[in-house]
Amino acid sequence: MSSTAGSDPAGFISDALRAAVVDCARRMVADGLVIGTSGNVSARSGDLIVITPSGCRYETLRPDQLCVISVHGRPLALPLRPSSELPMHLAAYQQTGAGAVVHTHSMFATAVATTCPELPAIHYTIGLLGGPIRVAPYATFGTSELADGLRAALAGRHGALLQNHGALTVGQDIEQAYDRARMLEWLAELYYRASRLGAPRVLSAAELDAFGAQMSALSYGTNDRPPGPDA
Repeated sequence: MSSTAGSDPAGFISDALRAAVVDCARRMVADGLVIGTSGNVSARSGDLIVITPSGCRYETLRPDQLCVISVHGRPLALPLRPSSELPMHLAAYQQTGAGAVVHTHSMFATAVATTCPELPAIHYTIGLLGGPIRVAPYATFGTSELADGLRAALAGRHGALLQNHGALTVGQDIEQAYDRARMLEWLAELYYRASRLGAPRVLSAAELDAFGAQMSALSYGTNDRPPGPDA
């Protein structure tokens, strides 16, 4: 496909941002958060969104193959067909005002999404995602129904699970969105393993509030990484 706009908007997307999207897509594979061509990554630059194409192996993906879409969904530069999950990405940007979106099919997050109405507060770091993670109802991939379900699940959160599908996280930039994707997978695995031992203790809303207050008091909220026990 070629650009559908009168002037090619590709120049408005920096080389650094394109490289970051491609690097994130490759990291998803290396870290086992996706298999093959599943999952997708996007980032926002002003009123433009750059997103991975559909069905393209990330190991060979080039920055110039990324697709450029307006925040309202208008195609601008399409060297390849954009990800089928573009409606979901657009919904995430509209709901959260994020700067980047990462969608994975990670094993434990997907397993929790098939069995639980939400991922509960199994560990205090879930506070960095906004609290217990909701599960959006199942809907066929690439549909407006899936996008609408995600929008509701993301209200007040930085991540959501997709029933029988996967997970999605948002961030101010790609690094933060990806860190949150890895954190969400870790929390899901922790919940799975704890559940195998018995009924896990879940943190209360008051305990999560206390965590948030402590983060603020110690000025740890800016880098999205909780302090270690000896910090």
